[in-house]
Amino acid sequence: MAKIKTASESLTIMTNIVLPNETNSLRNLFGGELLAKMDRCASISAARHCERRVVTASVNHVSFNHPIPEGGVVVLESKVSRAFSTSMEVYVDVWSDDPINQKKIHTNSGIYTFVAVDEFNRPIPIPDMVPETEDEKERYAAAFRRKELSLILSGRMKPLESVELKKLFQEPQEPKNDKK
Repeated sequence: MAKIKTASESLTIMTNIVLPNETNSLRNLFGGELLAKMDRCASISAARHCERRVVTASVNHVSFNHPIPEGGVVVLESKVSRAFSTSMEVYVDVWSDDPINQKKIHTNSGIYTFVAVDEFNRPIPIPDMVPETEDEKERYAAAFRRKELSLILSGRMKPLESVELKKLFQEPQEPKNDKK
């Protein structure tokens, strides 16, 4: 897999209207309904990146910042934030779009991890990914820290083996001045 892809090649945008059967007692979009929509959107981005079947490995973080009301337009945008050997992290941003009043509010975000699989559902190598924009570069760097943290928490990596996380917790070193 020598091909290197950009984050923008995996961009997926889904737009839906919030229907009554998707709402809670407050007439806002159910959290579970939103999670399902986010998973679908993210899985398309992951499949676009690796051109293979993918499975959801984890939902690493989801924030619910603003409710999306019944009848509201929900826009989901996802793209791969970093590719590893067989897995990739996909960042999903959710917007509430009011086309009548021309207002768009960022309501939610989530981070999903997918694994590319072969016809026997075994993990397979995927293309590397290079970020282009400043936002993509920030998400790319943060993805490696999240991967290390996940490996540490699952017991597959010792904290002292960390590269990026150690940098966050080390005391700043004083510059050595040999001139006296």
